[in-house]
Formats: sequence, C-alpha cells, structure tokens
Amino acid sequence: MAPRRKKIYEGKAKILYEGTEPGTLVQYFKDDATAFNAQKKATIEGKGVLNNRLSEFFMQGLTNIGVPNHFIRRINMREQLIRQVEIIPLEVIVRNFAAGSLSKRLGLEEGTQLPRPIVEYSFKNDELGDPMVSEEYVIAFGWASQQDLDDIVSLALRVNDFLSGVFFGVGIKLVDFKIEIGRIWDGDFMRLIVADEISPDSCRLWDVKTGQKLDKDVFRRDLGSLTDAYTEVARRLGLMPANATPMNKPTLIN
Repeated sequence: MAPRRKKIYEGKAKILYEGTEPGTLVQYFKDDATAFNAQKKATIEGKGVLNNRLSEFFMQGLTNIGVPNHFIRRINMREQLIRQVEIIPLEVIVRNFAAGSLSKRLGLEEGTQLPRPIVEYSFKNDELGDPMVSEEYVIAFGWASQQDLDDIVSLALRVNDFLSGVFFGVGIKLVDFKIEIGRIWDGDFMRLIVADEISPDSCRLWDVKTGQKLDKDVFRRDLGSLTDAYTEVARRLGLMPANATPMNKPTLIN
C-alpha cells in the first residue's frame, strides 16, 4: 500500500482511504475474517480479492437495473473507487428464510421459508454487538426519518429481488443478507444509496439442492474452507473459469 495515502477508516474486513477524486474513497478489501463480533478471527488468503470482485459484480448489476449505489469502478485486485457517503448507522437485514439469530429468537427451524421477505434493522455498534432495533428507535434517535425508512425498505427489497434471481439462476438460495445505506447530496437534494459491500461476507448462501453453505457461516461454524466456498460462488457466477479449483488458484476473469 502506498504510505502517502490517508487512511479514513479501518473496519474488520475493509479499509477506506482518501479517494483519488473529490467526493470519493478507495475501499480496500482485507483477507481478515471475523465472527461473533470479532471474538473469532483469522486471515483467509485470497478472501479480499474474491470479495472485491464479487461486490463489484453485484454493485454493477444494481446500477444496470437502476438501483443507486456507491460503486464507481474497480481499481485493482483488492481495491475499488467508491462515492463518499454519510453512512446511516444501521445494518439493514433482509430475510427470506429462517436462519441464525431469527431461528433462535422465534424457535424456527433453519431453512423455514418466511411468509414474505422481512426487513430488520440493527444499530451499527461493535461494542454493543449491533443490537436489533425497531423503526420507533430509528426515528426517535434521529438515525433516519420515516421517509428515509420507507426509501430504505424499498431499496432493500429491490436488492433482494435482484440478488435472489441472480443466485437462484446458478443454483444458490439467498437465505438472508445485510446492506448499509448512505446519504449523498446533489446540491440541496439528498438521496439514499446502497453502500458498503455485497459479498458472501454479508449474505447467507445455500446450495439449492444440497443445502451446502457457501458463505461466512463456513467460518463461523468450522464447516471447511472459506476460500473454497467463496471460490465456488465466483465460479458459478462466471467470474472464474469453469474448471476453477482451489488447488490451482486461478485468476479471476475481468
């Protein structure tokens, strides 16, 4: 990394640097993997490269269908240029099937199809473990207005429709996912856009036929190689050669 670059923020999986153009940032994808609010940590070789390419693929797909997002272009194997946004301090979670904390809260068997996609919010705060919050909390504490929340739900459900279709087309079930939303201004006009990343780090992905997990639960639950799982997702989406195997570590297709 170039030492002259100004670091803006470092999270568990990414680093943000000052951008090369006004109103931009450079988002660098690390190989670090964390789970259980960073109580479990590891370095997974190649994870950052895969997530950079996968997030580029999904963000470009959203752009193509008119869903605004922060992605501008990929710079190299680990970095992409993004719009600088004011992040709303919420994780926006969309659930299609019961899994993880929802299964524990409601006693639902993992994999149970929900009556409809459910949108939840958690307050972005690592020290507190990203607690789940209601719309009432969001509005009362001024994190977002009612109009913002209406727009956020609309964005989240459009992302869900897009991702569900893309994944189902390659034999993968989108169980749930989380996104972040940012504010940008065009003069006095504020609008909300999808930010952060979309990758197997932020989605639960199961093989449609076998139920095999192809997401960060592989790391959370010690189910095998995380790189193998993410490589399989990239291969199915056509981002790697069809004969890609973890043994030969193929180059991602541009």
